[in-house]
Amino acid sequence: MKKIMTGNEAFAYGAYLAGIKIGAGYPGTPSSEILYNFARYPGVYAEWSVNEKVALDVCVGAAYAGRRAVMTTKHVGLNVAADSLFYVAYTGLKAGLVIINADDPFMHSSQNEQDNRHYARFAKVPMLEPADSEEAKSFVKYAVEISEAFDTPVIIRSTTRLSHSRTAVNLEEEPVQQAPPEPLAYERNPVKYVMIPAYARQRHPVVEERLKKLAEFAEATPLNYIEAGDDSLGIISSGVVYQYAKEVFPTATFLKLGMVYPLPVKLIRELAERVKQVVVVEELDPFIEEHVRLLGIPVKGKDVFPMIGELSPGRVRKCAQEAGLIPQGELKKVVSAPALPGRPPMLCPGCGHRGVFYALQRLRTVTFGDIGCYTLGAAPPLNAMHTCGCMGAGLGVVHGVDKVGVKDRTVAVIGDSTFFHSGVAPLINILYNKGVSTVIVLDNRVTAMTGHQPHPGSGKTLMGEDAPLISVEEVARGIGFKRVDVVNPYDFRNVVDTIKEHLRSGEPSVIVARHPCVLYTRERYSPYAVNLELCNECGNCLRIGCVPISKVEGGVAIDAALCVGCGFCATICNPKAIYQLGS
Repeated sequence: MKKIMTGNEAFAYGAYLAGIKIGAGYPGTPSSEILYNFARYPGVYAEWSVNEKVALDVCVGAAYAGRRAVMTTKHVGLNVAADSLFYVAYTGLKAGLVIINADDPFMHSSQNEQDNRHYARFAKVPMLEPADSEEAKSFVKYAVEISEAFDTPVIIRSTTRLSHSRTAVNLEEEPVQQAPPEPLAYERNPVKYVMIPAYARQRHPVVEERLKKLAEFAEATPLNYIEAGDDSLGIISSGVVYQYAKEVFPTATFLKLGMVYPLPVKLIRELAERVKQVVVVEELDPFIEEHVRLLGIPVKGKDVFPMIGELSPGRVRKCAQEAGLIPQGELKKVVSAPALPGRPPMLCPGCGHRGVFYALQRLRTVTFGDIGCYTLGAAPPLNAMHTCGCMGAGLGVVHGVDKVGVKDRTVAVIGDSTFFHSGVAPLINILYNKGVSTVIVLDNRVTAMTGHQPHPGSGKTLMGEDAPLISVEEVARGIGFKRVDVVNPYDFRNVVDTIKEHLRSGEPSVIVARHPCVLYTRERYSPYAVNLELCNECGNCLRIGCVPISKVEGGVAIDAALCVGCGFCATICNPKAIYQLGS
């Protein structure tokens, strides 16, 4: 029996079938759905940790204690978890540990386009790369087996296209649910698990020897294989890009790589001996291509296919045609879909972040931010955020700017989930180093951008259990901030006055702008409308960038089907032309 699954659903299913009992991660597109689906299976424990490093440490602890574990993250999340990745590469584990990492070619929802295959080489751990949902399922089991056979964490690399596309998956007999096992006695082995320099020096040769054995394994594993075809062209490819290459070069001989690190040297040489020309088709960096070149094998790769952006069958075909790899007679006619009209990104109707950003726009502050729904505060017509690097960066950046001293008013904005992820440490840094920065925490009670996952300020866990609700303002006061205020972002006048007071105070301060995400709570009230007789077309309501509001002949109009009834537009309407229907 088969079932259509996304790659992320298949990863979760594969983890369950592989006997993984512990899962941890931090939500981030395109990886978020893996852990959400894993948590639904019986007999497992899953959590959204406060950040990716903590998540990996949780899984390392589970594996040290003898339970198979999976950690999930998007590509930039592995940057956060890198410290833990590198130490666990040295220590090894007692049970299998799988890290599922989702790269984001084309940056559909990311701030960069990094290629995390380099992490496998950097940390000297194996990496697998499935090409469809069936392989996503089965590769988790392979990863667990490799992890336990070679005493190493194993990274599985996905991409946006694999994580979110759907293909058929063979359903398997599910594990028989048994009573929870008795607690294990923890294995005390400081020489293996305590990475002080003296012990780490002993572990490094183990890592190098393990890498040699993994390279031998790469030659024999069924994850890597040659598909015989025409001897004029040999294609090396992996992951979802393999599917594109198969479509474009149906008669070529292929080396299909399921294990992308270490790479199989003998298989690569065997392919090169069989064919007249070797071509590597891969997204982003020339990771495989450079390895082939180091073997002294002539190869085409990034001189044909772009290093930037996401590949597709059409893009691969076009590049192959321009390079003369496809005879004109074999070209397929590509039908292009008509271009859709542009749609600028905007905050949702009723979003509580809108009031804060409109206030910051009016106050002409320089605003330092980071990753989340509120990043859209940088977009027109709000134009109210001026830097965005990575999660938590805005707080460190504003402190640096304030230490330099600029004539502008400066603030940092950060979301509630991001505050717990990476905002507490730079907030402490502001206070400790005698900063004067004002930090605004945009608290909508959930990790909204990635699909409404709970966090320490939500009062719920991933398993659906009630949890202590961690208060942002109490954390700030506990750190030692004296000036801390909580505001309703819909109360525009109070928001403006509070920000002014904090900026005038000359002391470090925190403002918590709290209103639950309207999409998460499903709150909806009677919509608002415009009295065109009172409307003087001042344009204030258009400047807040709320989707239901549009310009019409003689004034503005509000689409009742889109309006959630938050009333923010009415609070900034000077002629009082906006009113609530039924009031």
